[in-house]
Amino acid sequence: MRCFNYVSETISQDEIIHYQNLKLRETIHWAWAQNGFFRKRYTEAGLLRLHDFCNMGDLINIPFTSKKDFRDTYPLGMCCVEPRLIREIHMSSGSTGTAVVMPYTTSDIEQWAECMARCYVMAGANEGDVVQITPSFGLFNGGFGMYHGAQTAGLFVIPTGSGNTERQIKLAKDFGTKILCGVVSYAVRIHEVMQSLNVNLPNLKIGIFGAESFSEGMRKRIESQLEIEAFDIYGMTETGGVGTLGMDCQAHNGIHVWEDHYYIEIIDPVTTKNLPDGEQGELVVTSLSRQAIPVIRFRTGDLTKIISREKCECGRTHTRIAKITGRTDDMLIIKGVNFFPQQVEEALMEIPGVLPQYQIVIEENDGVRDVRINVEADESVTGYMIEKHLKERLGFSPKGDVFKKGELPRADEGKIKRVIYKK
Repeated sequence: MRCFNYVSETISQDEIIHYQNLKLRETIHWAWAQNGFFRKRYTEAGLLRLHDFCNMGDLINIPFTSKKDFRDTYPLGMCCVEPRLIREIHMSSGSTGTAVVMPYTTSDIEQWAECMARCYVMAGANEGDVVQITPSFGLFNGGFGMYHGAQTAGLFVIPTGSGNTERQIKLAKDFGTKILCGVVSYAVRIHEVMQSLNVNLPNLKIGIFGAESFSEGMRKRIESQLEIEAFDIYGMTETGGVGTLGMDCQAHNGIHVWEDHYYIEIIDPVTTKNLPDGEQGELVVTSLSRQAIPVIRFRTGDLTKIISREKCECGRTHTRIAKITGRTDDMLIIKGVNFFPQQVEEALMEIPGVLPQYQIVIEENDGVRDVRINVEADESVTGYMIEKHLKERLGFSPKGDVFKKGELPRADEGKIKRVIYKK
């Protein structure tokens, strides 16, 4: 097996637990000592003295943090270092409120780069391989995170950023791109434009996709269309950016979480009680090695479960979690049926002739919600076929229309909007 950091990626679970105990104590003590927000929060929770926290068994006494905390303390109210030590910031979109800001020290950038470099090597990257980075280079963390990691892994970087798909394809062909990074919906768009140009990319072998969750059916579709192996990379602004939490390996049996940098819990999103391995709940993350903002018991809102803590067939020993199946706040309830958008995608990808472009349109009239699912498909596919299959898989019959290829909106930049609300 090839690893970027063999010792850290193959450390035993006993050693991981011992290390996490030490780092958790350091992290709590650091936050307490450096920032009044954390000190006040922990004192109010009953931790009257710093040394009341000794090990991970005491973590249940530590309050959760959330996006609201980041927004309430905007811009740097949770920061644990002086501004002169900050080297970079990134932030999430502020479209639903005040933006979430993540500052980075030199050490934080190095930690981010190491986690991302591990992901590249885990996907099969070798020194000097050409990587094309299609997320934007700006306040969104995707472009810079993939860049930092690629530099650390010794890759040949084409920092295209987003948009201009024809140029993306030309550069990939001219320079022999092996690794494509971006969001999975943009990979769909790249394939469509390749077909229209009658162009192949024979050197392209690896796709690393993050920022938007995608079903196993969509993964297989992308792999078949682009003739690549696709990987699901995981990370968020609050944890320090793309790749910080981990990625699936070539076994594609869950996401390896970099446990020497993050401690994870799975909780019941309603009761907030910790759940046993194998039960689905909300992922909670505590960073172990970040300086500027050491996120502590952060409620991600992402739904997953712990698959295994055993050594993977790839040789890595870090705990594996299931693909993110949705978020606690994106579950849809239509006609008494609860479902997540990813379940719709999985069902659609099972229908022969259905193409990867689709929309879930939520319509509301006089307080009553209904859903319309629009899809692009070959001429052999009828609305009845789609309605029947979704009825079998989801338990209700949505309305919708079948469109020809190219008729639904495309996204040449960033995430595509799958769920649309209309009143």
